[in-house]
Amino acid sequence: MEENQSNQSEVKQENVKKEFKSFANSLKDFFFDLLDIREGTDKKYTIQKIKDGIHVKSHTAWILVFSIIIASIGLNVSSSAVVIGAMLVSPLMGPILGIGLSIGINDIDTMKSSLSNLGVMVVLSVITSFLFFSIPIFQEQTPELLARTKPDVRDVMIAIAGGLTLIVALSRYKEMTNTIAGIAIATALMPPLCTAGYGLAVGNLSFFGGAMFLFIINSIFIALATFVIIKFLKFPVVKYIDSASRKRIAQLASTLALIIFSYSIYTFVQLYKENTFEQNSMKYINDLEKATGAGIISKKINYVDKKIDLVNIGKKLTEAERVEWKSKLKEYELNTTLLQITQDEETSKLSDKVKSIEDLYVKNQKLIASKEESIQEKEIKINELVKALEKLTKENIPFAQISQEAKINYEGLKTISFSKVISTNFETIDTIPVASISWYDSIKNKDDLKIRMTKWLQKRLNLENLILKEK
Repeated sequence: MEENQSNQSEVKQENVKKEFKSFANSLKDFFFDLLDIREGTDKKYTIQKIKDGIHVKSHTAWILVFSIIIASIGLNVSSSAVVIGAMLVSPLMGPILGIGLSIGINDIDTMKSSLSNLGVMVVLSVITSFLFFSIPIFQEQTPELLARTKPDVRDVMIAIAGGLTLIVALSRYKEMTNTIAGIAIATALMPPLCTAGYGLAVGNLSFFGGAMFLFIINSIFIALATFVIIKFLKFPVVKYIDSASRKRIAQLASTLALIIFSYSIYTFVQLYKENTFEQNSMKYINDLEKATGAGIISKKINYVDKKIDLVNIGKKLTEAERVEWKSKLKEYELNTTLLQITQDEETSKLSDKVKSIEDLYVKNQKLIASKEESIQEKEIKINELVKALEKLTKENIPFAQISQEAKINYEGLKTISFSKVISTNFETIDTIPVASISWYDSIKNKDDLKIRMTKWLQKRLNLENLILKEK
């Protein structure tokens, strides 16, 4: 009985193992099918497509010139949308893909063609942007231009991912146009060339050098990614009749691939270290300011010399605080970094002068504001007096003269008198002039005469609110 139970247990264990193995194989097949890029690859079409995009022809050259102008305008006005539009039509990617392809398939002719055409495109791009930025009104230094003067590790990662995506998209039987357009935007080959032209136009060689270095880094990693995929997909290598030539070209291609790969790894590591150093330094400086109350107005972080220069005009750091924070450098992985803090008596005096100037500025602003208020009050008073004067002028009625004129103009007029009535609508109070008249009994058309006399008195005395009453 026990033996049967033991056999059944072993059988169950074997079944579980088989089911797990089957599940693992199914999962492996699923991910293999999901991530396999070999299926659907059109090698012949891909090679031809890349070769067709290498050469700078008449229309290609003009497209490049116009796209560089568009990108330069976008950088000048700091418009990302305009720069993106220029990158969509740029033909710069073609020769770079050609370099990666030629190394991968040992095609020396394609390599020569790719390098020469890339050189022509670069020179044409830099000259175009140089001419554009030579115009004085376009020489403003914008954030978009500054962003293209120094590569960091993220640019390298974008170039690698972009190159891998692009060659995979190009190698499909059905070209993935949207993907190719997206990669043209992401890898951003044009803005560095525009920035290089700007650097030459304004005489800033550091701009030129930094921008060209960024372009070279992007180009190398795109070519490297292309080479890796070409090798992974096992594209057919070019066969030469002469075995010696074939061997020499294969060695040359392998050497170039090794050099590019080694340089790429070195650049990636260096950029990663530099970015890490800058991030750690900024965190250290921010923590120092928060903890000590220092006012850092200038900070210079030098990765090459491993040095941090700070200028403090806020709360002065004591010697103990300086020693303490220098000892904390190792906590931020800045062990070999030299910290230099400038805060001598001159900077303290400068701080006091700045504060005095600020106080004086505030006082002057308050004085100006009070004077402006005083001027406004006086203007209001003057306006009130002018209105009162006008009112008094109107109120002084020349009664004797008016009564004589009225007697001449209106023969049936018996008596005339003037008075002022104070009236209110419970919101405002007003003084209304009132003229009272009486006619001889023999006068028949009293109503018409009253209307005419009202208009005459209002016009004669310039009192539109005058009221005429009959006694």
